[in-house]
This record gives sequence, structure tokens and C-alpha cells, in this order.
Amino acid sequence: MPQALFNHAKIAGIVTVVPKNYRDIDEDVDLLYNGDIKQVERIKKSIGLNRRHILKGDSTTADLCEEAANNLLNNLHIDRDSIDTIIVVTQTPDYFQPSTASYLHGRLNLGVNCASFDVNQGCSGYVYGLWLGFMMVESGSCKNVLLLVGDTLSKVINKNDSNVATLFGDAGTATLIQKSETQTKSYFTIHSNGKKFDTIIQPQGAFRKPSMKNINDERIFETSEKRGLEDLYMDGGEVFNFSIMVEPEAIREILELSNSTEEDIDYIIFHQANKYIISNIARRLKFPLEKAPSETTGKYGNQSSASIPCTICDSINKQLASKSLNLVLSGFGVGLSWASCKLELGDIYCPDVIFYEEEEK
Repeated sequence: MPQALFNHAKIAGIVTVVPKNYRDIDEDVDLLYNGDIKQVERIKKSIGLNRRHILKGDSTTADLCEEAANNLLNNLHIDRDSIDTIIVVTQTPDYFQPSTASYLHGRLNLGVNCASFDVNQGCSGYVYGLWLGFMMVESGSCKNVLLLVGDTLSKVINKNDSNVATLFGDAGTATLIQKSETQTKSYFTIHSNGKKFDTIIQPQGAFRKPSMKNINDERIFETSEKRGLEDLYMDGGEVFNFSIMVEPEAIREILELSNSTEEDIDYIIFHQANKYIISNIARRLKFPLEKAPSETTGKYGNQSSASIPCTICDSINKQLASKSLNLVLSGFGVGLSWASCKLELGDIYCPDVIFYEEEEK
């Protein structure tokens, strides 16, 4: 299991951008729930689904991340030639080739002395990206790493699929990782279980033809007008079981690695799978629910890789402007993969969530 301690890397700023366009679950009562208002109310209360912000036109993950990056770099007054690496974490790239990082490198007018690459990772992707960025800074090879994390899963969802249609939202984020002149300890743990790779999967659209030879779950091939093989499939029950099994242990593991207790932690920022999953994990940890924010999915939708930075910007950014907080960040999901870190965050640029207005075509 990869474990890491970094002493001289820090986060200088976080920005989140979501589409201004949104759709409420109440609008889907007839389409997805046969007019059953009581069922929708139960879903809103128990799972926490309500509103999801989604792109309605041809805008992409790169557009949202570009907006976030420009806001971050401009407000921190960063010389763009000083960015040593740009990392894009996404599972909804603009192109198969080239990388979205290369595309955004040009759009952001970064210097030629800058590495650029993508990481194909979802729900745990923000922590994965921080791990890579912190590693680069700690090694001394980079002083400024621009981490762009986002997904537009609404583009791979069948609007008639009640299992996922009301769940996922779109977002793009930007995080600046810098060298810290003073000792700033950060701890990371990383895990994967690829044997269950088809728990969350978009079976068709790349270069492998989907078949039972490679995919274990036969339900994936039960297609209809509600879902085709090019649409996202998720085994919700398996995701729930996976989450409540691995996450409590992952949090205990990062606390032990960092020699911390629950009392030392101001907030745990989980990947915002849904309110029900987060509350179940917190209860198993006997961690106060008020210290585990869980409203992001209900306000913006499950934003995959972007949900952790969005929750920071939406829930605790005002506190970060005035003091340092001890945080645990923990992502879990598609892969299956999970990753956690414990770090101190404060005195950073972290504005409220910014709303992206698409250009009319």
C-alpha cells in the first residue's frame, strides 16, 4: 500500500466552477418515477438528492477547469511561466488524443518549460492528484503544480435511467500546490481493487468491445431505452457496501499514520457520493455528523472527482480565510479505488463556488 509523508508542500488556493444551469429532481417525477411524488420525497430525505448542476450545451470539462484555473491564477497573481506542471484528473476528457492537460496548457498560455499530463481517475481522483502534486514539489523538481480536477458525467448518463440520472452533476476545479518554506506535514494512503472494476463502468466508447469474457456483471448487458452500453452503469448496492466497508478503515488508517485522533480533526471531507453513504460512514466512525459535510450532492449533484474541492469551497471556505484547519480528505469509488490524506489547510484563496454561464450557440 502506498503511504507518504510530505514536509514541504502546501495548497495555496482552490477554486470550483459549476454550470449555472441546473435541474431539480422534482422535474423528473413523471419521467423517472411514474409520478410518484412520495418516492421522490423519500429519495430527497434519505439519500439527499435534490438539485444537480449540469451543462446543457457543448461546453466540456476543459471549459469548467479553464474558468477555475484563470480565476485561481489571476487572483493569486501567479506568473504563468512559473507553473512547472499541469495535471488534469478527469474521466470525461475533451479528446482521446491529445491529453486534456496539453489542450489546457495552450488555452491557459503556460510556458514551454512545463510538464502536462492527464490522470484517468474518478471519485478518488482529487486525493490521487494531490498525492502526485505534493510528491513533485517534495522532490524538488517543481515549485508550482496546477492541479485541475473535473468531470461532466451528465454527458454519459441516459436521462431515462432512474438509477443514475438524478445523481450526477458537472464541475471543474483548480488547485495550486506550492513549495512550503516551513515544515507542513501531510500524509497520504492510496488503495485499489481492480477485481471489481465493472461496479461503475461506461462499457462502450473506447477500444475494447464489451463482452462477458471481460466484464463480470451480466446486468451490464441488460440494455433498453433507459440505458445503452455507451451510458454509465453503476451497481448502487455494491457501491454502498464497498463504501461502508473500506472508508471507516481508511480513515482509521490515515489517523494512525498521522498520529492523530478524531478530536484533532476539524472536518472530514468525503467524496460526496450521497448524503446517506456519508452519514453511514460517519456513524460507523462515531464521528460527529456536523464535522462531515454532506450537502454537496443535494446542492450540485455527485461531481465525481470534483466533489471534494467543491465541498471545501462550499462548506468551509469562510473558515479557511481566517484560520488553519486540520482536515482529512477521502475519496472512494470508480475503479474501485480509494485514497485519503490528512493535511493542514488555511490562509488560502478559496472563493465561493463560481457559476459558469455557457455561451449561446
